[in-house]
Amino acid sequence: MGNSTSSSLGNTATTPMNQIQETISNNCVVIFSKTSCSYCTMAKKLFHDMNVNYKVVELDMLEHGSQLQDALHEMTGERTVPRIFVNGTFIGGATDTNRLHKEGKLLPLVHQCYLKKSKRKEF
Repeated sequence: MGNSTSSSLGNTATTPMNQIQETISNNCVVIFSKTSCSYCTMAKKLFHDMNVNYKVVELDMLEHGSQLQDALHEMTGERTVPRIFVNGTFIGGATDTNRLHKEGKLLPLVHQCYLKKSKRKEF
């Protein structure tokens, strides 16, 4: 496993909120990040070390990154990065994600998503 980094989120005709929702629904783990953010690096390393696939959206590499960050602020109540979603649900930033991992709650959330996706493929 590993990660995939995105410098685009698809159709720019859709709203930033729709782009975010689509990305979250198509991926089990999504990290909205900035390349210069040490907390973002910490979060990516955590998922990498857990051998979990994740999608990274580097906001500072996108032409409309600030609009996406505004939409994330509206969705999550915070403007800071990383903004991490697992199984379609916002779980917080790097500190929150590390806490969930230490409590043994992060991997089960990830596994729920992969189970759900594999069941969808059966139908």
